[in-house]
Amino acid sequence: MTARAMVLSLLSSRRSEPETISRLIQAASLFDIEASTLRVAVTRLIKDGLLESPSRGLYQPGPKSRSLVRRLQDWQNVDSKIVRWDGGWLIALTQHLGRTDRKQLTARERALGLSGYRRTPEGVWARPANLSQPLDEHRLELIAIGADEDILLLHADAIEMPDASAWPDLWSADELAATYVEATRAMEDSLKRLNALPVPDAARESLLIGQAVIRLINYDPLLPPELADQKGFLNMVETMRRYNEAGQKSWQAFFATG
Repeated sequence: MTARAMVLSLLSSRRSEPETISRLIQAASLFDIEASTLRVAVTRLIKDGLLESPSRGLYQPGPKSRSLVRRLQDWQNVDSKIVRWDGGWLIALTQHLGRTDRKQLTARERALGLSGYRRTPEGVWARPANLSQPLDEHRLELIAIGADEDILLLHADAIEMPDASAWPDLWSADELAATYVEATRAMEDSLKRLNALPVPDAARESLLIGQAVIRLINYDPLLPPELADQKGFLNMVETMRRYNEAGQKSWQAFFATG
């Protein structure tokens, strides 16, 4: 756990309240991060626009991270983002956007990956059209989390091409299913021991496991049951809801000791 990652993790777990520098320093101690190292990380995050200080000693997501943080915080509602799949596809066209701006290219591909798209052999990005968002709102969300304003999205009900039938293989259903089982088991095992652990150990463990699972949820392609183990995914999400409650209690107890 780096100082940068820890700060962003803690801030993404807060809904709207800024975080104090004293609590950030206290949390950093759990991961053997010195206060000076933590302060340097905060300064750099502010410089990068990922953090801002509304008043002295208080920090919250900055202008370049607000939309992404809101997206990450919305993991608990992920099951409302999917609908029945009718076999159609969402296709993102990016060839006209260029690849010379490496920073924007990274932001674009991160936004597409975060939204479940995969690059096809034909050079377009595609995903099953089983998202509940209207196409225009989905495009605006992609832009908000890093995609180019000129990105083009298509909703294709039918595709006629030699290798279109191979698009479902862009995702590994077996690997996804195994990940769901592993993450769910890790949370269930942790839940059995959290109350017996010393408060600092419980807080540390809940953050490490919780943030790893939340990342899995947010980066999941949200595939329909025809292409992946949707039931296993939703079970992981429900387990994470219970784990999040236990983790919040662990952190409340930890901060109370400071």
